[in-house]
Amino acid sequence: MRLLLTSDLHYKLPHYDWVMNAAHAFDAVAIAGDHIDGFQPVPAYVQIKAVRASLEAIAQVRPLFVSSGNHDLNARNAFGEKCAGWVQECRSATLAVDGDSVQIGDTLVTVCPWWDGPRSRQAVVELLEAAAALRTGRWVWLYHAPPQGKLSWTGKRHFADALLPELIERHAPTAVLCGHIHEAPFQADGSWHERIGDTWLFNAGKQPGDFPARVEIDFGAGMARWVTADGVQTREL
Repeated sequence: MRLLLTSDLHYKLPHYDWVMNAAHAFDAVAIAGDHIDGFQPVPAYVQIKAVRASLEAIAQVRPLFVSSGNHDLNARNAFGEKCAGWVQECRSATLAVDGDSVQIGDTLVTVCPWWDGPRSRQAVVELLEAAAALRTGRWVWLYHAPPQGKLSWTGKRHFADALLPELIERHAPTAVLCGHIHEAPFQADGSWHERIGDTWLFNAGKQPGDFPARVEIDFGAGMARWVTADGVQTREL
């Protein structure tokens, strides 16, 4: 199982094109949230249309997993909490989104949505409870915001998810694929990888340039690589 992880592409369409071209070398691709950009002058509906086309193109090459991030929220659920309604509309046979659990080979992948309040937080808890019953071996989560630690460090402060540590302690997944904190992997006290108990966590970060920062995870070989414009770092799993 070889997995390509990136996140926080923020409507940078050339980066989506790069992912599409790179997908051939992997068994699956994961993009862990913040597909559009709330600070762009381009209207959200225009961004969504373009990004959705890019996601569909990637999913024609390899199975694609897409979670929502805080920038992707464009609607409200029945309880008035913000949600990424447009991400749900992207679902297809080869494109798994928020709320999905899909088996790829010997790996179960569960896609967790960004939660904006108590009801959507509880939905994440229930999603993982249900997915745990399907687990037979390796289990990977997409979860946009990292927990408190090296992956949540901006260089000035932490921006961490309050629920994730509890979920990791309860379920001990094999790996959690995060994003959200662009700077963390590039900071002296940050990192692109971290371990909590038996669970590996990854955050590729965000960089300018022609290709996105990424983590290439080879579960079979027990190796992860962080690839940026500055070079390559590796970590044995």
